[in-house]
Amino acid sequence: QVKLVESGGGSVQAGGSLRLSCVASGFGDRRACIGWFRQAPGKEREGLAILYSNGIATYYADSVKGRFTVILERSETTVSLQMNSLSPEDTAMYYCAAKIVPGGWACTGAPHKNQYNFWGQGTQVTVSS
Repeated sequence: QVKLVESGGGSVQAGGSLRLSCVASGFGDRRACIGWFRQAPGKEREGLAILYSNGIATYYADSVKGRFTVILERSETTVSLQMNSLSPEDTAMYYCAAKIVPGGWACTGAPHKNQYNFWGQGTQVTVSS
């Protein structure tokens, strides 16, 4: 079965960087969209960055474009989120998520949480001013 395990969250000052990691297992030969969402208190869970199984990023939210980068690591079992120029508005619980798809075209467009059926437990990111 598919399993996603996040790590790398923590506290950082504004302007700093963090790198989150998501170790993915259980996909076998199936192709997937996998990426990162976040949820701040009182807000909806929003999709930030998505990539397809071949490692090509297919989506970035406007709020993180140019600051965050989603990476399929060489192991091909870890998807990382490099976060630079962090601000207090980035404070949230960050989740790794995935969905099985027939092709990369299914990873394009703004992702909605209801489309993703595999989730990690989340990792907290706190950015202080």
